[in-house]
Amino acid sequence: MRLLKIAMLAAMLLPLTSHATLGGAPSASPSSPIMLRATPQSAASASTGSATSPSTTPYTMRESRDANGVTIREYVLPSNVVFAVRWEGPIRPDMTALLGSYFPNYVSAGESRARGTGPLIEGNGDFRIESAGRLGHFFGIAYLPRLMPAHVLAKDLQ
Repeated sequence: MRLLKIAMLAAMLLPLTSHATLGGAPSASPSSPIMLRATPQSAASASTGSATSPSTTPYTMRESRDANGVTIREYVLPSNVVFAVRWEGPIRPDMTALLGSYFPNYVSAGESRARGTGPLIEGNGDFRIESAGRLGHFFGIAYLPRLMPAHVLAKDLQ
């Protein structure tokens, strides 16, 4: 328990680049990380790779990479709300900035499981997180099931 609190404190104090906040607007400031691409996605193209017109696009995927080499993918609804974030890199991103008001859910999910038992997979109807990794390679996804577009599954968010 004490180790988890120390780790959470260290994560909050590290001066990492901020990204979109889950449930908020996507990052767009000049100080945001290097933008690699913004791609319209649809339920059909996510599973088959086919292109669709922007009018049938249920979400947009924005990918960025920060100075630490962490790749962040933001999944944005047409209403400009981030419903999911995915990360992968040599370190964990700043989870406080990434999860925003859902950060306490992340902390309570970590406290509710035994240490060293594998990946963190927790959630409910409001918030879901899947996080795993080892030294030098961390990855995960956090999403809001109530905001997921119809016919889009978390596994489709690549």
